[in-house]
Amino acid sequence: MRAVIQRVTRASVTIDGKVHGQIADGLLVLVGIEDADTAEDIKWLSNKIINLRIFNDEHGVMNISLKDVDGNILLISQFTLHAFTKKGNRPSYIKASKPDVAIPIYEKLMRQLSNDVGKEIQTGIFGADMKVELLNDGPVTIVIDTKSKE
Repeated sequence: MRAVIQRVTRASVTIDGKVHGQIADGLLVLVGIEDADTAEDIKWLSNKIINLRIFNDEHGVMNISLKDVDGNILLISQFTLHAFTKKGNRPSYIKASKPDVAIPIYEKLMRQLSNDVGKEIQTGIFGADMKVELLNDGPVTIVIDTKSKE
């Protein structure tokens, strides 16, 4: 699994002209799923996301986690995070899981994040044409790959 995590003051996802999910202070998480992803990847990534110390403490130092600030999560599926661009100019998405594999993993990640953060998270709709808006705070953007644990 690959994730792009952005600290935001607000974020929303609009589908067919209607806001489907929105958050105030928290994290926008874009996630790409591959066939090799497992329950262990889901647990590891969820734990990492909610415990990353990327929110400012009283001294303006990134030393506080999402859990510490009672922040929110907007989770968006994004297969393009697995783009392979080595050959030519048209990206290949061969590593990205097809919906029959990816949707159950995405739904398990949604439940895991919700359980770990202790509240409902906001999401897009898997496979939908989504318009995502955000106000990146910092800016702070972190990229994580569960296969390399970085």
